[in-house]
Amino acid sequence: MIPPPEEKAELYALSLAQLREVLREESDPLAVMSSVVCILKTNLPHFFWVGFYRVDPQKPDELVVGPYQGTFGCLRIPFGRGVCGLCAARELPVIVPNVNDFEDHIACDSRSASEIVVPVYGGDGKLFAVFDVDATELDAFSDEDCEGLETLMAEIQPKL
Repeated sequence: MIPPPEEKAELYALSLAQLREVLREESDPLAVMSSVVCILKTNLPHFFWVGFYRVDPQKPDELVVGPYQGTFGCLRIPFGRGVCGLCAARELPVIVPNVNDFEDHIACDSRSASEIVVPVYGGDGKLFAVFDVDATELDAFSDEDCEGLETLMAEIQPKL
C-alpha cells in the first residue's frame, strides 16, 4: 500500500526522529547504515527492498551491496549500469515509476515494479554509496520520498 503524500511526510519525520535517537552516540558506519535500513523498512509500508550499495574502495567504479533488508540483492553493480549505477555515475536521485520501462534495469527480484535511488555522501563529502528502495507497486515513489530519503542521508553523512 502506497501512503498518500501527507502520510509519507509524517513517516519520514518519524523515521528521522527515531534515527536521531538511536544513533545519537553511534559512530560505526555499519551500525548506522543497518539502523537506517531497519527503521525505513519498518516504517514505510511500500518499501519492498531497502538498502545501500556502497562504493567499493578497491574498485571505485563499482558498487557493492549492503547492508540491506529484502530479497536477494545484486552483489555488485558497475557505475552507469542499472538504476543504482546511473545514480552513482550522475550523483543525482533517480525515480523509476515502472522498472520495465527502464532500458538498463537490473532485475534482482521480478516482483520489483518501481524504484528510487539517492546518492549518499561520506563525511569527506565524496560519494560513499547509493540508497536503493524498490516497491512492488508501480509509481510508488514521489518527491516526498526523494526529499525524505535525502534528508535522512544528509543526517548520517558525518557518520560515514
